[in-house]
Amino acid sequence: MTGSPHRLRAFAASAAATAFLSLGAAAPAATAAQAASTARPTTTAPEHSTVPATDCALPGRTGWTDEGHTTDYTTQFQRPLGTRHVLMLFVDFPDAQASGPTSDYYRQLAPAAGWMKGDSYGRATLDITSLNRWIRMPQDSTSYGFQRGITFEQHETYVRQAVAAADPYADFSAYDMVYIVPAKSASAISFSPTYLYDPTTAGITADGTRIKWAVTFGQDMWHWGFKVADHETSHTFGLPDLYAFTGSDHHRFVGGWDLMGDISGAAPQHLGWERWKFGWIDDRQVACLPTTGSRTVRLRAVESPGGTKIAVIRTGETTAYVAESRRAIGADAHACSTGVLIYQVDSSAQTGYGPVRIVNGNPGATPPSGCRALDMAAFHPGQSFTDPTTHVRIDVDGSTPLQDQVSLTKQ
Repeated sequence: MTGSPHRLRAFAASAAATAFLSLGAAAPAATAAQAASTARPTTTAPEHSTVPATDCALPGRTGWTDEGHTTDYTTQFQRPLGTRHVLMLFVDFPDAQASGPTSDYYRQLAPAAGWMKGDSYGRATLDITSLNRWIRMPQDSTSYGFQRGITFEQHETYVRQAVAAADPYADFSAYDMVYIVPAKSASAISFSPTYLYDPTTAGITADGTRIKWAVTFGQDMWHWGFKVADHETSHTFGLPDLYAFTGSDHHRFVGGWDLMGDISGAAPQHLGWERWKFGWIDDRQVACLPTTGSRTVRLRAVESPGGTKIAVIRTGETTAYVAESRRAIGADAHACSTGVLIYQVDSSAQTGYGPVRIVNGNPGATPPSGCRALDMAAFHPGQSFTDPTTHVRIDVDGSTPLQDQVSLTKQ
């Protein structure tokens, strides 16, 4: 394949967005570190209560969607704060014509707005406007290449033609991004990739406005429901996919703990680390241990507003361990386990190749129906996690209905 690196990255994000998400094999226990039910040491160094959170912020190293804090919100991605104005278009095709109103399609996806508002503590809102008419695309649905391996050029053609067909009926200058929804009869439009523009090319323009971001939904929207819109929109905010692009167990990295992994996971709210990256939690809500030492932190559940949300132990230029409190409330009401979730972040890891890896605190647990082994990962009081490679230890000291106390140590 030819093209600039930027275009190739755009192709990768587009092609990989959703196609493998339905594969739900159980995730194995973490192998890079150890979990144990032992008490923490009785002596610790003084708590570093004045360390700025920014000392634990990791730089992005992929030049694309990643877990770093240096995402390009000036040019490439849209900032996940405030109101994002979204125009929803409905398209059919010469070989797959629509029958029925657009309202059914709108109702399928519209709850994404409320979900995003709750997930962000009200800091990000999707204002979705529906263009209540069917727009006829100029080509058959089978001609656009919606299969594994769709190119950036094919995807941009699809978006360009949809925008051009809708332009007589909408003012695109009033919107930040576009949702393009196909008729149910268009089985060839199978999955839902995200379009991220290439600023080095002419791209797509309508009403004097560059079309920078779009989600082109496929028939999988009827399987995933509205959270597929939250997943794909999060790519326009700079987040990578947390499910695995390779291997037979595509949910071995994070299980059902974040919708960037399994959209239909039992606890799909964004991880606390990602909320920090987005600006949904403030620096004052982050406890940082950037060097050797120890500190004790009281964490408030990420599903509940306020309090300290994440405790971070930095282990390298682009790596850290994170602890957060998770509870079965809100959008995580069906969580398979609750307590302290511990995971490793690598901001140099590419999308789909493990930028976040959950540590399983209970590898011997038998998951109930509908849960995977990794969904049982939350640590409980009396348990500890140790990584001998990085000399990191995290102890869970106690818990209340909405809080957990943890002790961090780095030698």
